[in-house]
Amino acid sequence: MSLYLSTNLLHFHFPKTRSFGNCSVSRFINHNQVILVPYDVMSLPLSLSQPPKFGRERFRPITASVTPTAETTPSSSFRGKNPKEINVLVVGSTGYIGKFVVKELVSRGFNVIAIARERSGIKGRNSKEDTLTELNGANVWFSDVTNLDVLEKSLENLGLPIDVVVSCLASRSGGVKDSWKIDYEATKNSLVAGMNRGAAHFVLLSAICVQKPLLEFQRAKLKFEAELMEVAEEDDGFTYSIVRPTAFFKSLGGQVELVKDGKPYVMFGDGKLCACKPISEQDLASFIADCMLEEDKINQILPIGGPGKALTPLEQGELLFRLAGREPKFLKVPIGIMDFAIGFLDFLVKIFPSLEDAAEFGKIGRYYAAESMLLMDPETGEYSAEKTPSYGKDTLEEFFDRVLREGMVGQELGEQTIF
Repeated sequence: MSLYLSTNLLHFHFPKTRSFGNCSVSRFINHNQVILVPYDVMSLPLSLSQPPKFGRERFRPITASVTPTAETTPSSSFRGKNPKEINVLVVGSTGYIGKFVVKELVSRGFNVIAIARERSGIKGRNSKEDTLTELNGANVWFSDVTNLDVLEKSLENLGLPIDVVVSCLASRSGGVKDSWKIDYEATKNSLVAGMNRGAAHFVLLSAICVQKPLLEFQRAKLKFEAELMEVAEEDDGFTYSIVRPTAFFKSLGGQVELVKDGKPYVMFGDGKLCACKPISEQDLASFIADCMLEEDKINQILPIGGPGKALTPLEQGELLFRLAGREPKFLKVPIGIMDFAIGFLDFLVKIFPSLEDAAEFGKIGRYYAAESMLLMDPETGEYSAEKTPSYGKDTLEEFFDRVLREGMVGQELGEQTIF
């Protein structure tokens, strides 16, 4: 996620494909950090997993709605097959992480069925032809994950059983209604539709920030996580892997061009309010692909970060200045400015309910400005860099160096702007 300050207005930028990056002609802060809840989501207060008032009654329970046939009966036997014989359904396939997951699964030889919208990408700029090119090697089906009937009809027309479902779905805006529509309802639709075609395993791309759920999209994700685990408890032939990544590289790259142009690096407080162990999209895709067949990832919540030490915004800025060959120059913004903006928006929502999402965006900005994207130690309640698992080989330093030379090509940041 990104934030930036112009001369007279505070802007909140919300990248969206996971997750959450950006650039502006003015001073700007970019953080895509996430927070974890303790591993046992089932122990969370009930109110955290309740959907908002506007849509609860129309959600269908997570149960297969058809009588399994020999072709679709769930079974863990797929783990004994060759990858080319395993049908993997990927939803959210055109998103920031989803497209890398599709590429990784295809490279490992899985038979990938990618569900996509007819117009995908930021602001729907990609056509069907663009999507087919981007997801080369996968069997691409255009459908609508927000409509269970449409999705099930698409899979019926496909005529193949499903072994594994991988969900990389995430609300693009982080708004209240959109969070429940995508992070909960659409994700649940993919589970129901997959199980109805015989899926025996579900890999969920979640977020480490759900361990401290203060935002609507976090509550929506947690509610689905809890229901997914309940399905596995009730069905011995069904398993899951819940992947909770830390920050993505692209969400930390929004200030590269500003630093390159000699402008200050913007951070909240002293730049030490939070820290993260960011992971590259390729490394995360590889970890998700590991969840297909590795036994130690079955029925597990899997927090995961990238290699190396955890970095604070101050350390990220120092790294960027060193790589750019410039003298460090920082602009420190009081965190209280966020609190004032949120309080003002909360007041306006009482008068103008249509500003509900604007208020939520403000809270998202405040959250990422102060909370670390690290595993929270359930014993101490503190974020722990040492206990946050690392995976992969790509480092933030390598990413910054490449972006300084080549720009943010392929790392475009979808955004929602407030104010």
